[in-house]
Amino acid sequence: MAKKDNDMTPMMRQFFSMKAKHPDAVLLFRCGDFYETYGDDAVTASGILGITLTKRNNGGATGETAMAGFPHHALDTYLPKLIRAGKRVAICDQLEDPKKKRQAIKGKKGLTEMDKMVKRGITELVTPGVAMSDNVLNYKENNFLAAVHFGKTACGVSFLDISTGEFLTGQGTYDYVEKLLGSFSPKEVLHDHERKKDFERYFGTRHCTFEMDDWVFTEQSARQKLLKHFGTKNLKGFGVEHLREGVIAAGAIMQYLEITQHTSINHITSLQRIEEEKYVRLDKFTIRSLELLGAMQDEGRSLLSVVDHTVTPMGGRLLRRWMVFPLRDVALITDRQDIVEYFFRQPDFRQVVDEQLHRVGDLERIISKVAVGRVSPREVIQLKNALIATQPIRSACLYANNDSLKRLGQRLNLCETLRDRIAAEIQPDPPLLVNRGNVIAEGYCAELDELRQISSHGKDSLLEIQRQETERTGITSLKVGFNNVFGYYLEVRNTFKDKVPDTWTRKQTLAQAERYITPELKEYEQKILGADEKIIELETQLFNELVADMQRYIADIQANANLLARIDCLLSFAKVSESNMYVRPTVDETDVIDIRQGRHPVIETQMPLGELYVPNDVYLDTKKQQVMMITGPNMAGKSALLRQTALIALLAQTGCFVPAERAKIGLVDKIFTRVGASDNLSLGESTFMVEMTEAANILNNVTPRSLVLFDELGRGTSTYDGISIAWAIVEYLHEQPKARARTLFATHYHELNEMEKHFARIKNFNVSVKEVDGKVIFLRKLLPGGSEHSFGIHVAEIAGMPRSIVRRANIILKQLEADNSEVGNVGKPSVERLAGTRDGMQLSIFQLDDPVLSQVRDEILGLDVNNLTPVEALNKLNDIKKIVTGRS
Repeated sequence: MAKKDNDMTPMMRQFFSMKAKHPDAVLLFRCGDFYETYGDDAVTASGILGITLTKRNNGGATGETAMAGFPHHALDTYLPKLIRAGKRVAICDQLEDPKKKRQAIKGKKGLTEMDKMVKRGITELVTPGVAMSDNVLNYKENNFLAAVHFGKTACGVSFLDISTGEFLTGQGTYDYVEKLLGSFSPKEVLHDHERKKDFERYFGTRHCTFEMDDWVFTEQSARQKLLKHFGTKNLKGFGVEHLREGVIAAGAIMQYLEITQHTSINHITSLQRIEEEKYVRLDKFTIRSLELLGAMQDEGRSLLSVVDHTVTPMGGRLLRRWMVFPLRDVALITDRQDIVEYFFRQPDFRQVVDEQLHRVGDLERIISKVAVGRVSPREVIQLKNALIATQPIRSACLYANNDSLKRLGQRLNLCETLRDRIAAEIQPDPPLLVNRGNVIAEGYCAELDELRQISSHGKDSLLEIQRQETERTGITSLKVGFNNVFGYYLEVRNTFKDKVPDTWTRKQTLAQAERYITPELKEYEQKILGADEKIIELETQLFNELVADMQRYIADIQANANLLARIDCLLSFAKVSESNMYVRPTVDETDVIDIRQGRHPVIETQMPLGELYVPNDVYLDTKKQQVMMITGPNMAGKSALLRQTALIALLAQTGCFVPAERAKIGLVDKIFTRVGASDNLSLGESTFMVEMTEAANILNNVTPRSLVLFDELGRGTSTYDGISIAWAIVEYLHEQPKARARTLFATHYHELNEMEKHFARIKNFNVSVKEVDGKVIFLRKLLPGGSEHSFGIHVAEIAGMPRSIVRRANIILKQLEADNSEVGNVGKPSVERLAGTRDGMQLSIFQLDDPVLSQVRDEILGLDVNNLTPVEALNKLNDIKKIVTGRS
């Protein structure tokens, strides 16, 4: 985009000088009432925003430049679209008022064209990871920026949500960091530009990334940035001093904030360690296949959508985190369960908390805006309302008959001084922007009240001055007037000239009168003419002083926001548990998972009207029944059973009640799933390769406390290869002491039922069906024992498969079963015999392997020849001709 300076207009030279500072960003260039983009940026912006691409004369011999723009007041509409498209956006604003600029240079000589230009500068660099605008952010989802550092002994990772001030760091293996990236779902990831290949190798290419110089990822630079920001001598107080690689990643984030000109970051008050041992490990495959955060089908629902009854945005964000970070500490789980139960048993307490939480709003992001100086008057009032709502919540918690709630109540800070100050200084219903006026409350500032009085009652005040002067001087014809030459004046007719006081100054003589000014009148004139401008100036000053003083409450209000979010999440658990009839599970340190009449929490909410979900029992331990080998027909409910078991365990360890009659959950440290099959063509991976990669990940990380779900493992390859791999994997899980995980294994390989005879802790189960008049009825009940039929052909039939194909498939199935009647037989069926079972000779018109001819046969067989008229026979013959020729 570079051009010769001499060939460009001054404004375009200014544009390119700004563009050079951030060449990889789309530059929004403020020009009057518009934000404009030029060159390649214009092409990009017009495509994403759907705005007109036009051209402008560049000046000189450079010809025309592509241009696209939009009104400045539409920035909040268009900026989010660019950010969601993964673009970095540099906002270049006018730093001077054009009118004042023209007045300042008026009459000056020797100025260049660039001297006459309005000064502009980049006021903000917005990227997917450091967005602050409400229009860009999802109110129930964190907007994390991540940084990854490749260390010698470990991989460091850090996460920052600048919209809330949450700052976290950790380190570990590449697999652990990948799991964290999957759980936190950062909108942008920073890494060393020299390690791009390593990043893509370990973490894939799906992330929006930004490459930084290698010097950023050094311990000296990182510690310097962090210690300077937090004002400490070391990082021991945050518990991260020993996390060298994690600290370096956190330092890279601080450097990035500096690059993007986000320097007002007082709301980032701490750096927390991500405690790996505290949470259940869920990899990206598990989060996706269990549909924890999002459904895989358009019409589907996620677990989060069922459980989320939060009323505050920060509660929604925290609940999303809890879904992917279940607890591994029985005491902490029990603590949450106790509060959920208290909400159940104390409806009055629950009602008070629920009502007040509805008034809180997004306290967490509002106080972050205070830190960066972007809070609006309405948001300040919302903050006050949140502090008012905190009072009854705190009182209710303090008087609750629950120690955990009492502790929460004691930690809530009412910030009464700030609350009262906002009430005294800000109007109850202020405008969104300070420059709209009427922000500061009446009675707070005498000077402001006087200016408002002058602005709204200026004429009345002038009449009052006229009345006072008339009474004082006895000049009955006295009038107050105004002109553009000397402003307001007092006009005295000539007959009263002798009564004019010496303190008045004559400014103009007319034929019949004279005009005077007085010190009082000139003083009032100054007030009246500049009142509106001074009102805005004074209100802005007072508002900014209030915002500046609010800075010292940031830590207290952040703590309040976190506590209220926790209460909101636990109240949400109570709501969903009550509405969906969940029960409190027992979570302990044993290895027993005993679920009685368990239900799938999502599927049961989507059942047709009048139809109930069929519950099932599941029992797993590591001594008697470690592996449940589940067989049964397609569509019988095997996959749902597997998923519901994992979801019940996960809900129990988040502290929520569960959909069952009774449940005991022996603590789970990791949940693994190998469910469903799909290929990854972009990486050259087949369905089977993806399946084996996920299975390998499970076997390399499994422990005796893990819960493992395998659904139809091995179906991506040949039958005998699949059986062999499945058998070997189950055998490994059973025999290896370090891998003795509680396992649910759903399969169509009925040969695997033989394993029960050879391995003590493997038990066969089947999802039952009933055949009535050749039709299959799905009972969806889990029963002991194996199953020998999958009824796949029946599923094909109800899916709408042509009848001719269904009939042929049944014939082939009978032949295959005859050739391979023994369980575990590895002999190949006779292909010749299969071919020989075709209906008739090879040249027969009714060969079942030709769907067109089969359709013709069906048409003929469906005719009632005895009652067919000649005309109907000709029409039917014409229909058959159309079928054969393929015409409609």
